[in-house]
Amino acid sequence: MKSPFEGLSKAQINKLFDLLGVHIYTYNKNQEILPTIKNDNIIGIILEGFAQIINIEYNGNEIVKENLVKDSVFGNNISATNSEYCQIIAKQDTEVLVIDYNKLMNPINLRYNYFNIFFSNLFDIINIKLKEINERVKILEKKQIREKLLEYFEIEHKKTRLKKFHLSLTFKDLADYLAIDRSAMFRELKHLKEDKVIEINDKRITLLYK
Repeated sequence: MKSPFEGLSKAQINKLFDLLGVHIYTYNKNQEILPTIKNDNIIGIILEGFAQIINIEYNGNEIVKENLVKDSVFGNNISATNSEYCQIIAKQDTEVLVIDYNKLMNPINLRYNYFNIFFSNLFDIINIKLKEINERVKILEKKQIREKLLEYFEIEHKKTRLKKFHLSLTFKDLADYLAIDRSAMFRELKHLKEDKVIEINDKRITLLYK
């Protein structure tokens, strides 16, 4: 993933932080990140760690709406976080940089070359994010578990054009991401393996139909 700070020196990053008046917060594993984000007009950037935007349904089931890895950008304006049932949870110790949206959009910032580089990077990341949201919608539109799995595998395959790839998610997180029951997912993975559609070795998937 592209870094928001790509092309900037350490000195320029420090100037950027001073310009935007950023705040950096540290969260422990399983701690809720920025519970006030639903009401705050801010942009968050994951500096270190891993978090998830999770929607908790009325029956207690959790649906992973978005995975946030290092350099991921999120916020009320670009992520689905405005529901009272939505939480952002640190899945490991996580460091988050927070920028006030109004400070980010101040026209005075355009005077500074380092800001323009940062803003261009941010724009590219948000475009990628929108693409990933569209990919997720395509998956969730599928009715059958097999269809959801195969759509997900196809998306992963297109990223590298390789028939073999390593799952970046745990199987629990994959089931949550696909919004399916984990036991049912394992049964379908077994069927896909028996039907010689895929091979599974730990978390390495090989697509046999390619």
